[in-house]
This record gives sequence, structure tokens and C-alpha cells, in this order.
Amino acid sequence: MIHRKSREEIKMMRMAGNIVALVHQEMAKVIEPGISTFELDKIAYDIIKKNKAIPTFLGYAGFPNSICASINEQVVHGIPSKDTVLKEGDIISIDVGATFRGMVGDGAWTYPVGKITPEVQNLLDVTKKALFKGIEQMIPEKPLENVSAAIEDVALEAKLGIVRQYGGHGVGQNMHEEPFLFNYRTNSNVIIKKNCAIAIEPMLNLGCDEVHTLADNWTVVTDDKKPSAHFEHTVIASEDGPLIMTELL
Repeated sequence: MIHRKSREEIKMMRMAGNIVALVHQEMAKVIEPGISTFELDKIAYDIIKKNKAIPTFLGYAGFPNSICASINEQVVHGIPSKDTVLKEGDIISIDVGATFRGMVGDGAWTYPVGKITPEVQNLLDVTKKALFKGIEQMIPEKPLENVSAAIEDVALEAKLGIVRQYGGHGVGQNMHEEPFLFNYRTNSNVIIKKNCAIAIEPMLNLGCDEVHTLADNWTVVTDDKKPSAHFEHTVIASEDGPLIMTELL
């Protein structure tokens, strides 16, 4: 069942989303060669707690940290570690969740570490473009498939791989709610409801579509070990157009 959000719930989600955006604002400042993903996790935790919110990911299904930190060929769910230190030319996807007064904001961004190759920069640019093309289609009473199609079209035009085992999802009182959002066409008949909230999150690869999970049972990597990018916003389908929850107020 797709849950429509009340005015008060949307207000709380906007506050949660702002906290997610504050974390990303700081990530953009501190991500550089030499910093560990453990340090990034601590920075995110402190910002979330300072703003009277709960780190949504911490303890979720046993996940041990407040952010997912996925480097290069790691697609999603990378576990922060003191031993994982960023180096020049890496890319890192930071996924953050914050729960404020019972409502969740969820957002991800992929950052360059120092100077990266033009090919990898294009991967980031195209994946971000796919996100915003998908957001444009978050219109009440329109097919959710329109969002999936917009993302797929951007990926196919750029000849990038599309991660098919993972995708977007409803979000609100829980981090994962209905509906599931594929990043490619599936002939779904789901209709976008007014004031529903969906985390739209294209994950595109420089190589193949296929991914697998490492022995830690969390970290997802590309089969061909080529880089992957991940961009995500929580979005409300309002009668006035798509409202991005995970931007700075």
C-alpha cells in the first residue's frame, strides 16, 4: 500500500531531509585524499545527532554505521572503516538517512576524490542527470513507470550499465515502504499518488549491469569491477510539482 503523507508528516520529512543535506554539504567539504570512511561516518553521526535526529541506517537490519560509504566499484552499502582511506582518483558514494520526529529523509551523492578521469566524471554527471530526469516525472496520477523510463533513457543514451537488483523505494515513517522503483522499464501499472514520498536513486555503472554482494553480506560491487555512481533524493509528488525533501532549507 502506498502511503500519502499528511501536511505535518511532509513538514517533518522536510526537516529530516534538511539534516541529510547538511551531512552532504559537509561531505563535499571534507572528502579528500587521506581521510578514512570511518572519519566520514563520525562526521555524519555528529551532524545528525546535533540536529536532534536519529541516524536511520545505524542498526538497520544490523548495519553497523550511520552512512554507507561505497568506493569505486562498490555500488551501495559499503561499510565505513578506519582501514579504508580515500586516495586521489577515487570516487565515493555517500548514502545518508536521518529520522526526525518519526519521519525519514534519505539521500545519496557520489563525490570525486581529488582529480578523476573524464570518463568517470561523465559517469557521475550522467547518473546525476538521470536522477533529475526521474524527479521531473514525479507527478500525481501519472504512472510510476514514467520515472523508471526517464532514468533508463538517460543511461541507455550514455551507454552505461544499470543496476537492476536495487532501486528506489517509498519512504516516510519507515526507510523502505511501497512502492519499489525500478531504474528501468518493467511494465509496472503503479500510479503515483498525491503526496506520496519516494526515494529516487539511479545507480549506473561504467561497465556491465551485473553486481554481487561481498562476504561481509553488505557491500555490493560491480561484477566487472568498473566504477559505479549513486545519486538519490527523497521526493514528494505534490499537486504543485515534485518537491525535493533532501535539499538544504
